[in-house]
Parts: sequence; C-alpha cells; structure tokens
Amino acid sequence: MRRGFIGGNWKMNKVLQEAKETVENLNKSLIFSRGIDIVIFPPYTLLFFLKDLIDLPNMYLGAQNMHWEENGAFTGEISPLMLKDLGVEYVIIGHSERRTLFGETDEIINKKLISALKHGLKPVLCLGESVEERKKDMEKEVIERQFKQDLRRVPINFLENIVIAYEPVWAIGTGLNATPNEAEEMHKFIRTLVEKYANDNIVEKIRIIYGGSVRVENVEELSLKEDIDGFLIGGASLRADSFSKIIEIFNEVKGF
Repeated sequence: MRRGFIGGNWKMNKVLQEAKETVENLNKSLIFSRGIDIVIFPPYTLLFFLKDLIDLPNMYLGAQNMHWEENGAFTGEISPLMLKDLGVEYVIIGHSERRTLFGETDEIINKKLISALKHGLKPVLCLGESVEERKKDMEKEVIERQFKQDLRRVPINFLENIVIAYEPVWAIGTGLNATPNEAEEMHKFIRTLVEKYANDNIVEKIRIIYGGSVRVENVEELSLKEDIDGFLIGGASLRADSFSKIIEIFNEVKGF
C-alpha cells in the first residue's frame, strides 16, 4: 500500500502567534499513524519558527513555492538552498494560483521541479484544468500536456520522490469540489500517464492526491477511492480541529 499524504497549504494566512497556536494544537490532537506523511506549508515568514515546533513523527515542513536558481538578483524570491537551510523537506510546485494569478508557465514549473529534486526537496506537483476546459471535455488533454511539459527531462528514477496533486482549478477556494467519481477518474488517468511515460514499478509507488475544497464533510467519500492517496488542503487546514479530523477520517478509511 502506498503511504498516505496530507498537506495543509496555509497560503497567505497566519502571523506568528496564530501559527504557534495552530501547530501546538495539532501536536496535541493529531493521532499518530505510521502510514501517513503530514506536511504543513506555511508562508515563508513562519518556516524558521515552526521547524522546532513540529513535534510529531511523520510530520514535516513544506514551502509553498521556490525559485529554480540557487541565488542571484531575483528580488522577492526564495531559493532551494534557503529552504533546505530552514529544514524544509517538501515544496509545492505549479499550484493553480501560481499558474493563473502569477503567470507561471509549464516551462517555469519544469525548471523549479528539476531544481527542487536536484537539491533534495520533494516536490508536490499540482496539475489541474480550468472550468472552461472542463466544460469542453478537455480535462484529460490539459492534464497530459501539463504532465509531459512539467516533467520534461526529469529522470525516471526521481519520479517516486514527487507527489502529484490533482487540483481542478474550478474547485480551488470556491467551495466546489470534484465528485468522488470525477476525482477518482482523473487520478486513474494520471496513474496511466505515469505508466505510459515511466514504468510499472513507479506506478505502484507514486502518490497522487486530491486538492480542491476538501472538508470534513466530504473527505470520507473521497478517501474511499482506491487511487486517491491523500489531500492537499487549503482553508480546512487553517484550524487544528478540522485538519486533524480530516486526517483521522482518512486514516480510518484507508486503514493505515
């Protein structure tokens, strides 16, 4: 069985005191599971402070983005070396908000992915279609294009270090979410892409997770699907009670 993965993407939320309270509450309320990796993705400003507060097995620190260069004249950016220096283990690459709001292309995402892997960071690569593309039944075409371009020149043996997040753009922060069957269909499709461009061994190891308005109310139905290995959670990860409940439900359904 593939290891589960639950990520909490805090986006541009929380100052230091709020973050400390949230992590302290998580340390108290989370049920330990050997089969799940839990990752907190706070804003850059909180990484240094939170690295010593995380006090649970299989709970890690992640960053929401990074530049592909190690250093240089890139005002406002942060490098993979800086993230490693802070104890970061995972980094989100290609989130839909980076693609749509900040104009990140597949070429840029490919550079970031290669750089993250080179420096020993584990990328969470986000793929997803817009509402217009979904209405035109282009979702699989879009996902395959992103998959091929984002993973260009990435050695096959590095693929198992990548977590792929299927995040339909139309479900990010909207309160909408793909139905469990829609999500499972796309997860199966992504797994066929891994098989097509990599090999059977990688297919069994790579984790594919779902993101898009995941909440306590819908997590059980989504967790029941065979190819959904976990979640990248936005709003529901900002509160320790809802985030820990999601992890508890996922753990119970998957039987870790």
